[in-house]
Amino acid sequence: MSKFKFHTLDSAPEKSKPMLEGAIKQVGAIPGLYAVMAESPETFSAYRQLNQFFTNTSFDAEELTVVWQTINVEHECQFCVPAHTAIAHSMKVDPALTEALRNQQAMPTAKLQALHDFTLAMVRERGNVTDAQMDAFFAAGYAQQQVLEVILGVSQKVISNYVNHVAKTPVDPMFEQFAWTKKA
Repeated sequence: MSKFKFHTLDSAPEKSKPMLEGAIKQVGAIPGLYAVMAESPETFSAYRQLNQFFTNTSFDAEELTVVWQTINVEHECQFCVPAHTAIAHSMKVDPALTEALRNQQAMPTAKLQALHDFTLAMVRERGNVTDAQMDAFFAAGYAQQQVLEVILGVSQKVISNYVNHVAKTPVDPMFEQFAWTKKA
């Protein structure tokens, strides 16, 4: 069994150190995901850039949360679901929405349900969504721009979810209160 290294500032490659220092300044610690990604400064940088790009899309805080958590739950990422629960709380997203996503329950509005359904279809069908799925997404008020932005969100989450899977990243203490396991 392979063991992934969880880097500190002392052990990280030089190109990763500024990103780890930024995390310490931002959250007061190095999240486990970042400690693993530090091994590949390019992966670490790409992930951080995708995160910035995705948060700058047309989606509001609730919609960002729907995309992120839909993917996290579908991928069964036991690190990212708690982390994004904490992020949603910091973004003032209604906890009822976060709990619905974590528990695979209906969304509070038809538009958010359409976003959830479309994101889930994107992940499950690997981008091969049907015309009916696209039509339902557009009928809910979304457009081509948001289709592309969902794909951007999927790209970001594939990196973090897959890294956490292969590294078996434990939930950070700052996220433990939001620990999660997918319901059967």
